Amino acid sequence: MIDEGVIKYRCQWTPGPSLAADQLADLMAWRDRLHQSGQIGQYPNGIGYGNISLRLSPGTFAVSGTQTGHLATTTPDHYTRVDSWDIDRNTLHCTGPIQASSESLTHAALYDFSPGIQAIIHVHNRDLWQRYQGELPTTAATVPYGTPAMAYEMERLLQQGDPAQQRILIMAGHEEGVLTFGASLDEAAQVLYRYL
Repeated sequence: MIDEGVIKYRCQWTPGPSLAADQLADLMAWRDRLHQSGQIGQYPNGIGYGNISLRLSPGTFAVSGTQTGHLATTTPDHYTRVDSWDIDRNTLHCTGPIQASSESLTHAALYDFSPGIQAIIHVHNRDLWQRYQGELPTTAATVPYGTPAMAYEMERLLQQGDPAQQRILIMAGHEEGVLTFGASLDEAAQVLYRYL
């Protein structure tokens, strides 16, 4: 059974209007560039991969919606606002025209960890994933994506060494999965492209 692209947390979704286009402009631009370069996309079996988010306030962030990887370009209708989460209870609430990405709980854990994290990019890149496992901060291979265990694993890595300076995490239990983050989308993308 394919375990990719499946929401594993309890998503409480309130359908609502899109966020303003100007609020999402950088998010959409970077997401579409990452799609063009193949870092976000869709596998031949139809399962989408990759997502991107941007902190909106201390307790909210905008994130690409679930199963939008196939889209070459996105509009505000392809993003939602995550406005509450509880990692221990494996729940997340979002409001917008689409449900949040399956990795949103992991994004939430990173935003919880540090107010300095303002943007997160999650891509799939086999070469980068294979080359840097164990060399860069790497999650345990037994930890599945999109779960409280992955959220706690992110926190564990951030508390060890200095991954906040490297701003990249390899997800060993999430085939091809790589996360970068920073004080802006530009910074998170620069970290990614430094390793590609």
